[in-house]
Amino acid sequence: MIKAIREQYNAFFSEAKYQRFVESLDRHFSFPVKFRVAETPVFVDGALKQKLLQAAESIVDFIVRPDLKRITESAIPPNLRVPNEDSHTLFLALDFALVKDAEGQLQPRLIEMQGFPSLFGWQDFLSEQYRHHFPVPDNLHSHFGFSSEAYRAFISSILLNGHDPNEVILLEIDPLQQNTAIDFVITKHITGIEPVHIGDVTRVGSALFYQKNGRQIQVKRIYNRVIFDELIARSDLKPGFTFTEDVDVEWAGHPNWFFRISKFTMPFINSEFVPECRFLNDFETFPDDLENYVLKPLFSFSGSGIIFHVKKEDLDNIPAENRHNYLLQRKVVYEPVIQAPDGLVKTEIRLLYIWQPGKSRPAPVTNLARLSRGEMIGVKFNKNKTWVGGSVCFFEN
Repeated sequence: MIKAIREQYNAFFSEAKYQRFVESLDRHFSFPVKFRVAETPVFVDGALKQKLLQAAESIVDFIVRPDLKRITESAIPPNLRVPNEDSHTLFLALDFALVKDAEGQLQPRLIEMQGFPSLFGWQDFLSEQYRHHFPVPDNLHSHFGFSSEAYRAFISSILLNGHDPNEVILLEIDPLQQNTAIDFVITKHITGIEPVHIGDVTRVGSALFYQKNGRQIQVKRIYNRVIFDELIARSDLKPGFTFTEDVDVEWAGHPNWFFRISKFTMPFINSEFVPECRFLNDFETFPDDLENYVLKPLFSFSGSGIIFHVKKEDLDNIPAENRHNYLLQRKVVYEPVIQAPDGLVKTEIRLLYIWQPGKSRPAPVTNLARLSRGEMIGVKFNKNKTWVGGSVCFFEN
């Protein structure tokens, strides 16, 4: 929200330059990007950057509590509990909307949180490409405390943890068919880690193996990108191992943290930056002003199953024994803050943290932004619109 930089960027922008930018994204790794990339990055001034970090740290204060596992124990479905859980999450993603407070100042509000990795490879590449094609001042940065070169080395060290890259896999369901496949391609370019379909992993005793260049290689570490609701929905899959089996691997992102740090966690956090939210089974009577709430299934992904315009019958239709799997959250009114050529656009900012082993707290490393003109942030709410889609923030020092 740096006015001078926004004006300079918009004056330089043209549709032809944007098309060349998009074509270069597809061409660089000879792999097409499967989601819409926004026409612009987000330029965040120093004051808002500090508010975002303050909001994030207030949530991190909860994440580092010694009783976090006790509080979140019931978040893990018994049939999906994975053995050999580590002491804390490796990844943390915090999604913030930007709103206006009573004084008219921009403030962050937490929308969702995830103990799960995000587009660590893609975001670095995207920020470099924005710089290459459009005017981005040198004193603005997308990473926190890293140059791009240092960031890539850091991410590689975190994911490999000292292993030979051939012994580490990025595990997904049909990885190159996923919308996020470009991130897997870039991760392989940075780290040497192969994206591997879960159906192509085999088990011998407690060891896991995959095939590469005609060789059978033992898997020592898994960078997990499998989303459980997608895995459950794929009844056609016959994997050679299941997550609940006790196998001899390290996890780069242990799957249990997907459940522990999620929408499930939000009702327990007391912070001015977290909107009112409660488990549906905690209500004796539902609020009269349901138009000011949104209903969310706890463990859906990418916005699936969310009811934005809640009616009492929506709540009544959920069986009492299943209401603990839903969250009723007060709506957050996004403030349109990005000046496009034809109006203002909303944004959601995801701060990406990594919690290194041996450290007392996770630390911010980079970010992701999404632009929207629809009711919600997401592809289905932004079809046939411009100046929407995936982006990145450049923060003022």
